[in-house]
Parts: sequence; C-alpha cells; structure tokens
Amino acid sequence: MNTLAETIKYFIIIMIELAALFIGISTIVALVFSYINHDKLKNWMEGKGIWGNILGVTFGAITPFCACSTVPMTLGFLQAGVPFGTVISFVIASPLMDPLVFIMLGAFMGWKVAIAFLILTSIAAVIFGVLLDKMGGASQVKNVRLVRGEGHDEELPTDFRNRLIVSFYKAWGDFKGVFIYMIIGVAIGAAIYGYLPEDLLARIAGRDNPLAVIAVALIGMPLYIRVESAIPIGLALLDKGASIGAVMALIISGAGIAIPELTMLASIFKKNIIISFIVIVFVMAVVTGLIFNMII
Repeated sequence: MNTLAETIKYFIIIMIELAALFIGISTIVALVFSYINHDKLKNWMEGKGIWGNILGVTFGAITPFCACSTVPMTLGFLQAGVPFGTVISFVIASPLMDPLVFIMLGAFMGWKVAIAFLILTSIAAVIFGVLLDKMGGASQVKNVRLVRGEGHDEELPTDFRNRLIVSFYKAWGDFKGVFIYMIIGVAIGAAIYGYLPEDLLARIAGRDNPLAVIAVALIGMPLYIRVESAIPIGLALLDKGASIGAVMALIISGAGIAIPELTMLASIFKKNIIISFIVIVFVMAVVTGLIFNMII
C-alpha cells in the first residue's frame, strides 16, 4: 500500500507540474508568433549554405510543432523554394526541440541537461541536413503540391488582451491534443518509479552496461513517445538508476521517429529519405546518449 500511495503521489505531482508548464509556455509561444508574419518567416528561412541549415534548426527549435503541423510547414517551405538541406534540418529539429521541451528539461532534469540537449541536437540537425543535401537528397522529393490556405496567416485580434485570450485557447487546444499522451507517459513513469526493480533497470540502462544507450535507443524507436510523455518516463528511469545517456537516447529515438509523422512525410519524400531519416534519428540518439554519459 505504501508503494501504491507513493506511485499515485508521484503521478499527481508530475501531472500537475507538466500541465501547468505546457499551458503556460504554449500560451506565451502562441502569443509571440501571433505577431510574426508567416510569409516573411519563409523568406527569412531561405538562407544559403550552412547558414540555411542553422536557420532551419532555429525555426524548428522555437516553434512548438507536432507532426501534424510539421508536415504542412515542410510542404510550404519546399514549395516556397527553401533549400532542401534547410528543410531537412527543420524536420529533424522540430519534434525534438521547442521552448516547452527546453524549459521542461531544465525544470525537471537541470539546466545543464537542457542546454547540452539543445546544443547536441542542434549540431546533429545541422550536420545531417548538410549531408543529405550534399548526397543529392533534393532529387528524392516527390512532385507534391501545397494545398492553398495551409501555412498562411490567420485573422487575429489587433489588441493584446484578445490576442492573449486567443493564444490561451490555442494552447488549451494543443494541451487537449497531447493530454492522453501526457497521461500515458506520466502513468508509465509512475509505474516505473513505484514498481520497476532497480537491479533489472541497472542491467539494461545503467552506467555499468556499455550497450545501454544502444539498447534503449532501439527500444524507443518503434514507440511513439511525445517529448511531453518521454520526460516523466525519463525522470522515473533516472530515479531507478538509469544513466542520463540512456534517458536522452529514449527521448530522442521515441520522440524523433513518430510513426504518424513518417507516414505523412512519405507523401513528400521517397523511401530513401524516409530510411535516411530513421537512421539519422537513431544515430543522434546513440551519439547524444554516449556524450551525455561522458559529460554529465
């Protein structure tokens, strides 16, 4: 009964904290982007060379896009003439990095972890965007057409108060969309926290297992774990003795390879790009996890 009580307590506390952070940060981000013109944003993304990849990563990092909005934005960028490498860097960075993820990592795992995660994933997204571009990935784009109306600025109130209200309702709508994933993630984390044997976890994901990062990255790949779900699972794993690298590998592989997103991306890119994308996320997960174990 004591274990059950502690498990329920963990679930309630983490759920309340995650919900408050999600709604608050999402409202702020939506409010900021309500003042930014989307067409000008596309023009800003048309940087040349590696600068374009950096811009793609930056845009992916500051926007709270899920798979359903990443794909229309990807279509819009390609149709607007944004360089292929820039688009790939955006696609890699978008599901892994946004202000909410950064603040949640900092609040729950420490700002050193959040900053290292941001730097390592940003560098990887730039490098792989450049590599796929140099390897002729642009030839693997299907002949797609952008449906008019997607990606264009919507009518918004002109005064701050009403924009704030609209931003809050948008954040609330986004929260309802991820609520079930958040509950599942926190429930799994609570179950791990309360019931998973520490010796079993130590063998699979602990520091003493040299293959822990690879094993956890492989486990996370077939799962569709939103970052909002992965963070509470990672917290519970850390409490049970998992290495920080294994947790980072789980977050990247689980959130970076979303089956719904891959399905939609397959309508834009040929299979070689889809396969390359899966390999890229796996390599990112493993390398980032190994580096985390060395530096933290």
